[in-house]
Amino acid sequence: MDVDDYEHLSGRVVLVTGGGRGLGAAICETLAREGAQVAVADINKAAAQKVADEIIFCGHTAQAYAMDVNDERAISKVLDSIVNRFGHLDAIVNNAGIDVTVGIRQMETADWHRVIATNLTGPFLVAKHGLSHLCAGGHVINIASTAARRAWPNASAYHASKWGLLGLTHALHAELREEGIKVSAVIAGGMRTPFLLERFPDLDVQLLQDPKNVARAIKFVLTQPPETVIPEIMVLPMKETSWP
Repeated sequence: MDVDDYEHLSGRVVLVTGGGRGLGAAICETLAREGAQVAVADINKAAAQKVADEIIFCGHTAQAYAMDVNDERAISKVLDSIVNRFGHLDAIVNNAGIDVTVGIRQMETADWHRVIATNLTGPFLVAKHGLSHLCAGGHVINIASTAARRAWPNASAYHASKWGLLGLTHALHAELREEGIKVSAVIAGGMRTPFLLERFPDLDVQLLQDPKNVARAIKFVLTQPPETVIPEIMVLPMKETSWP
C-alpha cells in the first residue's frame, strides 16, 4: 500500500469500545465519515445500536455489538463476529471507561475492582484477544486521560487505572512493534461528555473541549505512514485546568 493510502481510512475496519455515547460515539462518527467501517461496541447494546443507526443513516458503514470488556468470552465472540461481518480487523480503540468519585475511606472494594477491570483489564483483554484478528500493520489505541499524568482527590481508582493503562500502552508498543503492530495512547483532557457532566453538573463547559476534537486526533494517529507510529499524544482544551 502506498504511503498516501494511509492518509484516509477508506475500507479499514475499526472496533471502538464504549462506542455508545460521549467520546466513543464521537470516535465512531468521525472515523466513519473518513471511510472506516466501524464496529460500535458497548455494554449497552441499545446505545451502540443508536450510534450505528445514525452512521448508517448518513451513508456510512457500522455494526453495533453488545460487549462487556470484562467478559473474555463476549470479547472473543464479538471479534469473531466482526471478522465474519467485515472480513478483517485493522484497528482497536479501547475507549470504554468508568469512574467512582469518592474518597478512599468511602470506596467500596467492589467498586475499586470494577473501575480497574473496566479501565485497565478491559483494554488488556481486548488487545490480547484482538491481536490474532488484527491485520498486518494493525493498530491498538488506548484512551488515557490527564489522570495518567497527575492526580486530584477522590479519584484513586480512576488514577490507578489510567496510570496503569498508560504503562500498558508503552509496554505493548515496545513488545509489538517488531511484529508491525502499532500501539498508541491518546491522553484526552476534559471534554463535554456525559462522563464528566453527569458527575460534575456544575463544571464550566467553557473549560472543556468538544469530544470531536479528540476523535480527530485519533484519526490523525491512525493515518500515519507504516514507518511511523505515535506512541503517545495529548489533546487538551485551551483552558484545561487539570494540566499545567
